[in-house]
Amino acid sequence: MDITLIAGLLALGAAVGFAAGLLGIGGGMLLVPFMTMILTAKHFPKEHIVHMAIATSLGTIMFTSISSVRAHHARGAVRWDIVKLLAPGILIGSWIGPWIGAQMNSSALAMAFAVFVSFSAVQMLLDKKPSASRDLPGTPGMFAAGGGIGTLAGLVGAGGGFVSVPFMTWCNVKIHNAVATSAALGFPIALAGTLSNIYHGMHEPGLPSGSLGFIYLPALLVISLTSVMTAPLGAKTAHNLPVKSLKKVFALVLFALAGYMLFKAFA
Repeated sequence: MDITLIAGLLALGAAVGFAAGLLGIGGGMLLVPFMTMILTAKHFPKEHIVHMAIATSLGTIMFTSISSVRAHHARGAVRWDIVKLLAPGILIGSWIGPWIGAQMNSSALAMAFAVFVSFSAVQMLLDKKPSASRDLPGTPGMFAAGGGIGTLAGLVGAGGGFVSVPFMTWCNVKIHNAVATSAALGFPIALAGTLSNIYHGMHEPGLPSGSLGFIYLPALLVISLTSVMTAPLGAKTAHNLPVKSLKKVFALVLFALAGYMLFKAFA
């Protein structure tokens, strides 16, 4: 891995960690497009670039979610009863998501990611919270919901918060509990999704040196180290900045990144 690639990944990890801490979002929606840009610039095999970007993004969530969950748990905000009900479905869905991605070519996967990011950007721009209109479903319903959240998150390399938080608030879970519980769900999503990406990528021909399945290990290491260090700084800065206004700016950035991934899909 050359020095320019290391420098690019260091800067990306630092920026993603800071944004995650500042805005309370997962880093996958930023990581995937920028990693796609970096790997494209370094002439990685084009048929694997989007798969590797998504897989590596999921791998980093495994590490960054731990510090986030500890902070939320210390405040007593995590609804562990909900985590226990959603986790089984999430583990299965997060394994299935990368399997679906492995059946798709790079263009189709880039398009799926662009659609998800566009939806997330609209959600952030409007800042609308679904009205609490029902209670949490029973065990079968929670298993199904977890399966849906996990499959989508595993497919696009995100922590699932843009799906799980609205679902929980719709089911009368207070917003701060929903956000904290979503952070806790990030770990099983990332764990199952990472193992799935390793398994389904193990026999893919043409993957570059340093890959474990679809995961690019040097990037996983560098991004995880820097993002874990800058996330607390972002969280601290959030108290001094107008986060609601920043989220609207960030939503516009997401639209631009979705546009880039659409360009990759049709290029």
